[in-house]
Amino acid sequence: MAQAACLAALADRKHLRDVVARVARGRDRIAAIARDNGLAALPSATNFVAIDAGGDAALALRLMQALLAQDIFVRKPMAPGLDRCIRVSVGLDDELDLFAEELPKALAAARAG
Repeated sequence: MAQAACLAALADRKHLRDVVARVARGRDRIAAIARDNGLAALPSATNFVAIDAGGDAALALRLMQALLAQDIFVRKPMAPGLDRCIRVSVGLDDELDLFAEELPKALAAARAG
């Protein structure tokens, strides 16, 4: 059933274009939220954006933990060079609203140590 549904979704070109466009808008919104907080988003062609936390891996870990404490689910890459980032998945508008609201507080907490 899942495979049949997948094939049907891929065959529906209008739906596929709509999903791809919504994901692109979500990536743009995440990048804008990062910029609004003095952070840089890495270019992305996926359904997530890596945001450079502006410090080292320890700062990124504290930022991820501060967001998780506010029920904002993000991940942190572990690869050297990317471990200074958090990974934010594209979500619904209201979810990105919450991320935009909580990021400044989490960032302040992470920077305070």
